[in-house]
Amino acid sequence: MASQRWLIMSNKFRMGVGALGISASLLVSIALNEGYRGEAYKDAVGVPTVGYGETKGVTMKSRTTPDRALVQLLTSANRHADDIRQCIKVPLYQHEFDAYVSLAYNIGAKNFCGSTLVRRLNAGDYTGSCREIKRWNKAGGKVLPGLVNRREKEYRMCMGEV
Repeated sequence: MASQRWLIMSNKFRMGVGALGISASLLVSIALNEGYRGEAYKDAVGVPTVGYGETKGVTMKSRTTPDRALVQLLTSANRHADDIRQCIKVPLYQHEFDAYVSLAYNIGAKNFCGSTLVRRLNAGDYTGSCREIKRWNKAGGKVLPGLVNRREKEYRMCMGEV
């Protein structure tokens, strides 16, 4: 019962990002958005990718299994969460944090932290920062339907609609 009370409380109050961890729903969301591939392929901009969208250290000879890919997804999501904690200076709801980690997982923490989204967020413009997610719909300078759909899902997550 106490854990249920904590869950209810954590959804009603924004918390410092140091107190937030990645959620199971975030991992499922990333896995569904990325899809799984056991053999390396080049993504939309030619970056070698494997598993659930992993690019770090991946070559075109890289291979993985579903189990290893899930472990790698958890490791990478935690790394991205740690990285974006460094640039977020305001408290967040869990769903906002999850949306931002998902975005950073896809665009990179450096791009995330240097974005207008983060400037708006740190200025307290929570709604405006969620809207900024939708702007990240291009790869190689081209709008991609898959990114438009993913960003809509992340926006809705950020706004607490899912």
